[in-house]
Amino acid sequence: MNNELLTGKNARLTTKNEESPDARGTSPQNITVVLPAYNEEVSIGSIVLLTRHYSDSVIVIDDGSSDRTARIAEKAGAHVIVHEANKGKGAALKTGFAAAADLGADIIVTMDSDGQHNPSDIPKLVAPIIDGYAEMVNGSRYLTHQDKNTPIYRRFGQTILDTATKMNSGLKITDSQSGFRAFSASTKNVFRFKARGMAIESEMLADAGRSGLRITEVEIGVRYDVDGSTMSPIKHGLGVLVMVLKDVEFNRPLYYFTAPGVLLWGGGLTMGVSFLHNYNAVGQGLNFGPTILMILLIIVGTFMALTGVLLHSMSAVARKTEAA
Repeated sequence: MNNELLTGKNARLTTKNEESPDARGTSPQNITVVLPAYNEEVSIGSIVLLTRHYSDSVIVIDDGSSDRTARIAEKAGAHVIVHEANKGKGAALKTGFAAAADLGADIIVTMDSDGQHNPSDIPKLVAPIIDGYAEMVNGSRYLTHQDKNTPIYRRFGQTILDTATKMNSGLKITDSQSGFRAFSASTKNVFRFKARGMAIESEMLADAGRSGLRITEVEIGVRYDVDGSTMSPIKHGLGVLVMVLKDVEFNRPLYYFTAPGVLLWGGGLTMGVSFLHNYNAVGQGLNFGPTILMILLIIVGTFMALTGVLLHSMSAVARKTEAA
């Protein structure tokens, strides 16, 4: 379905004279904020108004909302793009990155539109890109300490998702599920934008890691009292984990297949050596059950290890073909 660009009389770039004197500093770079939004009429107006103090323009991607999200965002001064149907956060970010490039953005900032993130953190987030030592900046709740405001169930789930994301991306990121990030506009073609839900955060880190982007983190604050998600935290976390593991299966098969296969093969081989030792030393015969288990471990382990090596070779060829 086609996207509809709503600019309206209130949608415009913020000029230098209209900025707060201490909001953006003296950076000549164009900072554009992309806000994916789905039924966020309660918060979107205030978020746009606050964000405009720290950026040159704000783009709201209304991803098939059934409320007044688009109308309120437009009145608050945002450039609004409407998806006629809900396509997911990945598609919304893809649309937003393309629109930001069309507006001449040098730096693209992504934020959640429900009010969890504080727009006043934007200058701190974009500083490493402006200073030239990063191409992507991840806003982290846990960079210098564990956020005591984070509920226990969130911290537990976050640890699992961070571990899986590190396996997939090869990056040591302290907050893999952060939606508050800054990107040099030159990186926009690095990302696939395939994931529909919150797994897009992990997917983007995987893409950044494989592309060798220079990445750093800065500390941010997050409000949890405004979390408007209607999905169960457990269901949400499991959904993200499954998507990350599927990505690992395709992009890092040595982790997904070969490593577990080697462990299974090693376990079967250890059992076999033990059986032979007992047979030679004390004349103990081979029990049917343990012997079958040993054979299965060796066969399955060997198959998984070889499958991982084969898929790794195929994915490497596929990436080289895409690059060509």
